[in-house]
Amino acid sequence: MAGMRTVAAATSLVFTLGLVCFVRPGFAQRPDSAGQRPDSSLSAEALKKLSIEQLMNLQVTSVSKRPERLSQTASAIQVITQEDIRRSGAASLAEALRLAANLQVAQIDSRQWAISARGFNGTTANKLLVLIDGRTVYTPLFSGVFWDVQEVPLQDIDRIEVISGPGATLWGANAVNGVINVITKDAKDTQGFLLSGGGGTEQHGFGAVRYGAPLGSSVRARIYGRGFDRDATTLPSGRDAADDWHLEQGGFRMDWDASSASRVTLQGDLYDGRIAQDSGGDIGVSGGNVMAKWSRTLSERSSLAAHLYYDRTHRDIPGVFGEDLDTYDVDLQHSARLGARHDVVWGLGYRNINDRTVIGSDSTLAFLPLQLGYRNINDRTVIGSDSTLAFLPLHVAREWFTAFVQDEIALVPNRVHVTVGTKIEHNDYTGFEIQPSGRVSWRPGSSGTLWMAVSRALRTPSRIDRELFAPAKPPYFLAGGPDFQSEEELAYELGYRYQHGTLGLSVATFYSRYHGLRSVEQVNPPAPVPIVIANGQDGESYGAEVTAEYWLTNRWRVHAGYTELRVHIWRNPGSTDASGGATESQIPDRQFFLLSSVDLPAHLGLSAWFRAIDDINNQLVPAYAELNATLTWQPTSHLDLSLVGQNLLHDRHREFGSPPASPTAPDPRRDIQRGVYGTVAWHF
Repeated sequence: MAGMRTVAAATSLVFTLGLVCFVRPGFAQRPDSAGQRPDSSLSAEALKKLSIEQLMNLQVTSVSKRPERLSQTASAIQVITQEDIRRSGAASLAEALRLAANLQVAQIDSRQWAISARGFNGTTANKLLVLIDGRTVYTPLFSGVFWDVQEVPLQDIDRIEVISGPGATLWGANAVNGVINVITKDAKDTQGFLLSGGGGTEQHGFGAVRYGAPLGSSVRARIYGRGFDRDATTLPSGRDAADDWHLEQGGFRMDWDASSASRVTLQGDLYDGRIAQDSGGDIGVSGGNVMAKWSRTLSERSSLAAHLYYDRTHRDIPGVFGEDLDTYDVDLQHSARLGARHDVVWGLGYRNINDRTVIGSDSTLAFLPLQLGYRNINDRTVIGSDSTLAFLPLHVAREWFTAFVQDEIALVPNRVHVTVGTKIEHNDYTGFEIQPSGRVSWRPGSSGTLWMAVSRALRTPSRIDRELFAPAKPPYFLAGGPDFQSEEELAYELGYRYQHGTLGLSVATFYSRYHGLRSVEQVNPPAPVPIVIANGQDGESYGAEVTAEYWLTNRWRVHAGYTELRVHIWRNPGSTDASGGATESQIPDRQFFLLSSVDLPAHLGLSAWFRAIDDINNQLVPAYAELNATLTWQPTSHLDLSLVGQNLLHDRHREFGSPPASPTAPDPRRDIQRGVYGTVAWHF
């Protein structure tokens, strides 16, 4: 039993390492009465003026990497619009993602979030791909996201497309259970001055300034600056958790319509922040990115697009580790309509990442540098004499190449479409990987679409899987698995969308089978140590995602979402893993959302947002229900005032975390408190 407890403790160490390291729903739609193509990047003001049918007819690009109507997508996708974000009172990108009922979103403390789709959630969740304007938000340490530095200005977001289910055929490895694509507004939609600010109990203070102007007859640009100061969460005892923090950020975007057929976009961001912690000095985070995109319409049936970006992040956790990560990425995509029935999209990609980590003499972690790219990786680390964990070797160099092709075939035009495609990827961990998919959509009538899909997706090894060692010098208690292979998913999906008049309904069911999930294995059983990271577990997930929207009047909308989800993980014959997948399946079995939004007389608006979340892992985190409310007032066309109440049903509640390792150890979990804040926005 002691050996089993040791292995279980090591499993928890591996899977919770990130604790110290760091809609609008889419329904079947109809064309508007004029038969026009819907605009996929409408401003918030334009969205308010659209008819209900036009709102239902927005386009998405994340499913097939080209504009298409939601009613014609063979995927479980939901869309969060700028108007949804504004009415919700969300204060961060992570919080805005709660509006997608097909995601599991839990706040851990003042800055950390656990976000995933269809299970496998955690601070180091590694099966969800996140993009911001096509830039992959990714850390090679655990193949996931540091959510505390993804602070996109919410006023600049055009829409967020959220896909639950595999998206690996187009987006590659780690798009296993979902894809989040954050798309910001065109510069032409943010002209003039915007001044905004506010504050309250949990959101102590925040402010932003943005200015947009033309730089010629065909160029539009904007610049912005913003900052915020957020309060700490609380410990289970009620004491302040000392995790308050602040961040400043600035950036720009320029859009150039070079000709009627060509377009160029250049954009970038810089940020710097400090995060308090209850021991040691403040955590420092900073970084920036710059991205260029070019597109050209070659003919009525063909187009070409390319984008490249550079991203740099810095993270310094005193007494733990410091990291500097540089990412270089370039992608090329070509779309063509072949004949009367084939829409083909294909592309190539290259990524290069340099990851440098510095460890102090009293550090408890050591991370070794990584250069991913095509991907290409260079990683240099200095390990102190007292380090208890290390990523070895100290210096590595690697490259990644990708290519994809997808063909949408109109078997019966406007009725039956079949989509087949595959992604081919090469990495130095596992060599060549293939991720194919097949999808079918059928429109039996004008109001509904039935779709089904079969997909294979992979979660390729991260540094935790291959290069983690504890302690930093032999003999090792825990070692990365030199033979660790990609985790594999085979997913089956069936869904239906219906929209008629003012009622919309979307249902997606799924079953996924997983092979080679991460485990920790005893090297010489029954001896509890040493242990090695391996692929000793299999699993399955299944469930249903249901969303419904009903417009009671042109001013009053009600939106509801319900998700039923089950995840089961078991060890394979010969495995000594003792976790049972507990740390990989910290998700509620069910969750329910209800949002009511109404425009009142005197330029007032009121939104109420209720969510009920089931318990996690038999009361590991108790079930809870919460309510947010937002009151808005627009006395003039240039002034917006809002009063936001968050988590109004309880003084505090818990959303995620693991209990203490022993009865005498402090409880590491945090409680999220009730908050109230006000905002004012002046645009001219």
